[in-house]
Amino acid sequence: MTLYSCCLILLVFAWNTAAYGPNQRAQKKGDIILGGLFPIHFGVAAKDQDLKSRPESVECIRYNFRGFRWLQAMIFAIEEINSSPTLLPNMTLGYRIFDTCNTVSKALEATLSFVAQNKIDSLNLDEFCNCSEHIPSTIAVVGATGSGISTAVANLLGLFYIPQVSYASSSRLLSNKNQFKSFLRTIPNDEHQATAMADIIEYFRWNWVGTIAADDDYGRPGIEKFREEAEERDICIDFSELISQYSDEEEIQQVVEVIQNSTARVIVVFSSGPDLEPLIKEIVRRNITGKIWLASEAWASSSLIAMPEFFRVIGSTIGFALKAGQIPGFREFLQKVHPKKSTNNGFAKEFWEETFNCYLPDGSKNSPASASFHKGHEESLGAGNGTTAFRPPCTGDENITSVETPYMDYTHLRISYNVYLAVYSIAHALQDIYTCTPGKGLFTNGSCADIKKVEAWQVPFSNCSRDCLPGTRKGIIEGEPTCCFECVDCPDGEYSDETDASACDKCPEDYWSNENHTSCIPKQIEFLSWTEPFGIALTLFAVLGIFLTSFVLGVFTKFRNTPIVKATNRELSYLLLFSLLCCFSSSLFFIGEPQDWTCRLRQPAFGISFVLCISCILVKTNRVLLVFEAKIPTSLHRKWWGLNLQFLLVFLCTFVQIVICVIWLYTAPPSSYRNHDLEDEIIFITCHEGSLMALGFLIGYTCLLAAICFFFAFKSRKLPENFNEAKFITFSMLIFFIVWISFIPAYASTYGKFVSAVEVIAILAASFGLLACIFFNKVYIILFKPSRNTIEEVRCSTAAHAFKVAARATLRRSNVSRKRSNSLGGSTGSTPSSSTSSKSNHEDPFPLPASTERQLQQQRGCKQKVSFGSGTVTLSLSFEEPQKNAVANRTTKRRNSLEAQNSDDSLMRHRALLPLQNSESLSAEPSFQAVSSPESSSQESMVGDSKEEVPGPKEEPSLPSANSRNFIGTGGGSVTENTVHS
Repeated sequence: MTLYSCCLILLVFAWNTAAYGPNQRAQKKGDIILGGLFPIHFGVAAKDQDLKSRPESVECIRYNFRGFRWLQAMIFAIEEINSSPTLLPNMTLGYRIFDTCNTVSKALEATLSFVAQNKIDSLNLDEFCNCSEHIPSTIAVVGATGSGISTAVANLLGLFYIPQVSYASSSRLLSNKNQFKSFLRTIPNDEHQATAMADIIEYFRWNWVGTIAADDDYGRPGIEKFREEAEERDICIDFSELISQYSDEEEIQQVVEVIQNSTARVIVVFSSGPDLEPLIKEIVRRNITGKIWLASEAWASSSLIAMPEFFRVIGSTIGFALKAGQIPGFREFLQKVHPKKSTNNGFAKEFWEETFNCYLPDGSKNSPASASFHKGHEESLGAGNGTTAFRPPCTGDENITSVETPYMDYTHLRISYNVYLAVYSIAHALQDIYTCTPGKGLFTNGSCADIKKVEAWQVPFSNCSRDCLPGTRKGIIEGEPTCCFECVDCPDGEYSDETDASACDKCPEDYWSNENHTSCIPKQIEFLSWTEPFGIALTLFAVLGIFLTSFVLGVFTKFRNTPIVKATNRELSYLLLFSLLCCFSSSLFFIGEPQDWTCRLRQPAFGISFVLCISCILVKTNRVLLVFEAKIPTSLHRKWWGLNLQFLLVFLCTFVQIVICVIWLYTAPPSSYRNHDLEDEIIFITCHEGSLMALGFLIGYTCLLAAICFFFAFKSRKLPENFNEAKFITFSMLIFFIVWISFIPAYASTYGKFVSAVEVIAILAASFGLLACIFFNKVYIILFKPSRNTIEEVRCSTAAHAFKVAARATLRRSNVSRKRSNSLGGSTGSTPSSSTSSKSNHEDPFPLPASTERQLQQQRGCKQKVSFGSGTVTLSLSFEEPQKNAVANRTTKRRNSLEAQNSDDSLMRHRALLPLQNSESLSAEPSFQAVSSPESSSQESMVGDSKEEVPGPKEEPSLPSANSRNFIGTGGGSVTENTVHS
């Protein structure tokens, strides 16, 4: 029985070998053989055959240069893989390629050759037959071109589970895996193309079209899909016809009549080039123009249709084309073809003869190639054309690049690129088998196939789809049966731990899927930790602020009786430093894992601390401003300026913030919560503030107090430095505003742990700004400039301020008097403005004794430069002990007696330097108030040698000239004032 089967198979193989002689195939040996099916010819010669004689193989006619180029693409890909060191190393791919002649019969003949060879190889007949040339099984077939041909081939190859990878068959019927189990392709199916055709017609608002389709498995399903899409878009179809390259002339005439009589100007054609060519020829003969053709990809770029003589008919064609690709080195490979060099390619001889219209000397003139040429040209040129009967011999030196044929048209490689991809897809499947690890293979129990003995059924997977590994799930493919599915990766947050899972399971709330989605791992928990670098840095800055504030508080406590500390309102300074300690300390509540109690404590602690701090600055600044603006200090002023009222104001300002915090904590208390929404893989533990409005009121009230404090600081900028550091408070408030204005967008744009970090940075920046601007300058004077921390320095600064205010008031009075005199007297002259000066360049009529002069030179004193208007005043103040001033006092009394002789006007001008009642409505500057001290006398007398200088009638008003003015205070020292005109 075995011998009988062997003989039967050998007969079949011998018949196929006869049908495909040495010049009818391309073949090369290898460890693994790939089959190929390509349309080297456009069709077969028509022959009437009956059952009275033995059937004979029909001849192929009309050479297809593009088909030969597609064949060359397969050979190029195989040779490229064989030379690759990484893809199938130590393995050689061979090939057996046949011509389908664009017909089903020829394609099935070639397919039987593959099957028969595989059966001979599987029977292992080496012991029965002396086979010198053993050819391995064909494990996969690349092809075919037309969908109808591929349908027939797929039915046969599917019986033996031989994989088929088509490069041009786009029929949607081939997607049925139940019928075509081993069919694959590198081209999309026609459903997309039919839908696109309907979209184009709808876009141009055409609603009246005709349809023509090839009468095969390519044209019929394609035009059917188009009709479905057209019906959905309300597109009407006038006529629908079927054509074929084997249709008789009467059928073609009938279709042309329908086209000619139709009023539809748009014709949709689903056909291949060979099937459409007879119809186009007849339309050209009848000169039917004015039609718009919508072409499928099979004939849109066909060399049979793209003929110059057809352009007047099909010039208005909208066609579809496949995406082109690039094949490096393919152009040079095409140019190397030669019959003598391409020994493995039996089609090269006929290609050479057809390209140069000659015959090779070693071939017969009546060879099949010549016969096909003769017949094809006789059909096109007509019988009796003797010029086509014979061809000249080929020299073999012809240049392939000198002839323009579709073979060398490699500018847009579409089908050729699909062939290239088909070969590489098979090679990569073999590579997976070659690198298979036992236990993880694709076959039973994870076994692997032997690459040296691989069988055709082992190349693709036996099921419709591969098993879905853990971490993936089965996804439904629309239009495919349930056994055909795609493996879809589980989305983030879901996992599957089994093979072929139908669905992925969600991870628990506090877990997230791992990288492979095969299990769940705990989510990362984040908050502003004490141990992370950012948290450590913020903690160190907070501790540094606490240390610096404590140091300043210690310095102020130790030097509490010094003038600098006293002048800055000692008690309020202590309270201010305590509030800064609270500010720095409150920032630490924002670091660490948030708890309910920390969330409820941190915002009120921060808000109350800052309000307490700003309130102290506000009361201290306002108190000094009120003292210097008071007209005459009374006991009532002293009562209201006392410490009790100051602390009461601080308490009231702070109490408002406390009320805000209490309402907040009662109505919407903050709490900690775990935020899973910000990032999938991270849980942020943060504080939910409860009410953002309450937080806004807390920060807004603090900023309101800061704005009021800034106003008073700016208003008191001209007071003595010792009583109010106005510019430093102004700078600190500016820093405060900049920090908290920047905080709002930063707070709104951040999330997670960075929200707490932003607020900590704002608290520390504002606290450092207040501490540095208000206290660092004083600490520097106390520790490093003790000479400035004296009562004389304080008095000197106060006297300078008093003189400046008084002088400005005197100048305004003089200007007002001059304007009034001018308006009353009508005089064009002017009176000099407050030229209250002494003649410093003249001799003193009452010179002091030499001993007294030496004593005055030894007195302690200071100098202050005061600028006002356009003048600069250098104020020299000297202080001496009461017991050392006897001589000076006597001299002063003598000079006072002489000064009494001066006019009343001069006396009033000098009294301008005394405390003034600010009753002038024109005066915008605050008047100077002499503040009495229990440590000094309660009166000050002011005398000096002065002489009023009256300028001429035409002299313009001027500031005091370079004269000197002296006045002596009884509170322990004499004051000498020198005025220098600027």
